[in-house]
Amino acid sequence: MRLAKATAAAVTTLIGVGAAAVAAGRYASSAALKAPAGRPLPGDPPLTVHETVGDRIILTRSLASLRPGTYGLEGSGVHAVVGPVLEEVPHSADTVVRRLERVARGRLEPGTRVRLTPQVYNGTPSEALGIDCTEVFVAGELGALPAWFVPGPRATWVITVHGLGTTWEHPLNVLEFLHGQQFPVLDLAYRGDAGAPRPPDGLGHLGDSEWRDLDAAVRHAVRHGAQRVVIHGWSIGASMALHAAANSALRDRISGLVLDSPVLDWQVTLRSLAAARGTPAPLLPLAVRAAQGRTGLHGDRLLQAADPAALRVPTLIFHGPHDTLAPWQPSRELAARRPELVSLHPVPNAPHGAMWNAGPARYEEALRRFLTPLM
Repeated sequence: MRLAKATAAAVTTLIGVGAAAVAAGRYASSAALKAPAGRPLPGDPPLTVHETVGDRIILTRSLASLRPGTYGLEGSGVHAVVGPVLEEVPHSADTVVRRLERVARGRLEPGTRVRLTPQVYNGTPSEALGIDCTEVFVAGELGALPAWFVPGPRATWVITVHGLGTTWEHPLNVLEFLHGQQFPVLDLAYRGDAGAPRPPDGLGHLGDSEWRDLDAAVRHAVRHGAQRVVIHGWSIGASMALHAAANSALRDRISGLVLDSPVLDWQVTLRSLAAARGTPAPLLPLAVRAAQGRTGLHGDRLLQAADPAALRVPTLIFHGPHDTLAPWQPSRELAARRPELVSLHPVPNAPHGAMWNAGPARYEEALRRFLTPLM
């Protein structure tokens, strides 16, 4: 009898521990996969606005506020754009002075808390850049997907698709350049974005299912006159581009890929997201298993899509060593194994999804050289 009771107690304890582990894994995976589109990526601490004087802004000094380049500043009811660090301007030891390019929304009062974001523009292409556009709807498997279409005379279209921590406003960073090169551009919002259908499970899938929305955008482009398509994706948008190039029924129409901060190892990215959002280290393996069980995430599918031997079209990768969410070593390996097709443009001192921000002119020149043969 005592043995039976002890066995029952042990089984009850194991069941309790197992249930707790499952719950912990679900909690940890939700921290990574339930973030709404546009929520700032974790990692950088918030900054405090100390003062604005004319075209200068004084911010808390940190590794983030010292980054070179052009960034958005997001806060509660505030969006502004900052340019280069002005080290020659007098400042205290705990502050940094940057050029204040513009304040698009709200007011930058002393004490305002803000974060750097790679998303520089707000609004439609017409509102943000003065570029004529039409809002169209792409027929996706979950319903209508909103997109901005900017017309151009070329037969090659560029489809842009954003990634983690941003919205479909993020590709506006390069839209003025693409419009100047006379490409028609289709800027896509996909499942989980504002105005787009929600995923059935309410979770992001790091591109593993979202790529089918991009496939729908390729079909839309071809149906409306595109002879060829170049896909420009950021973060999981870059992963979606690889999936489409490998698996789309219209992959023969995809003539080139531009991959910015591509997520090529979803497990590393999921662990990084969960850890940065406060998940204790012992729960990170549980987060990966729970995410796979809840979403059907399948690492082999992405590995197959990014297989250097299977790549068939010219590919330009923008990536760098300071990306803490999507390590750049897989990008380096991809470029090293297919040098005849893949060009890697290394970008130091840039966080995830912000390769353009670190040096817009250099980025656009590399993009121009890549796109010219594909026009």
